[in-house]
Amino acid sequence: MADTPLPDDLIELQQRLHQARAEYTALCRSLPWSVEPLDGRPGAVHPHTGEVTGGRDASPGCTPEQEAEEKRLWELARELSIAVSTHPYWGTLEKDAGLVKARMELKRHSKAQPDAVSVPGGAGAT
Repeated sequence: MADTPLPDDLIELQQRLHQARAEYTALCRSLPWSVEPLDGRPGAVHPHTGEVTGGRDASPGCTPEQEAEEKRLWELARELSIAVSTHPYWGTLEKDAGLVKARMELKRHSKAQPDAVSVPGGAGAT
């Protein structure tokens, strides 16, 4: 554990970063497999079992709204990553194992988890 308590604003930034990454991951999982519309391809039929493996359905491509949301969430996660990693608090610690412990403490802090609190103006705000 760090000798000095983690600043509240740093904990909030980390929470917002976790939330932005979770939203980005969820969005990417919901998107079509191709950004642009593409034809699918048939799978391969196993010669002995007849099981079809591989292949892909056609992709309708992403909508402009989906592309804009992906870009927005990516930029938000990038900006929050920078804000967390360059926070002035890190400069107050010795450059040793204590710094690593403090960083791990922040990442795992109960208040810094994406579902810990709702942050007004955070990743989910529009």
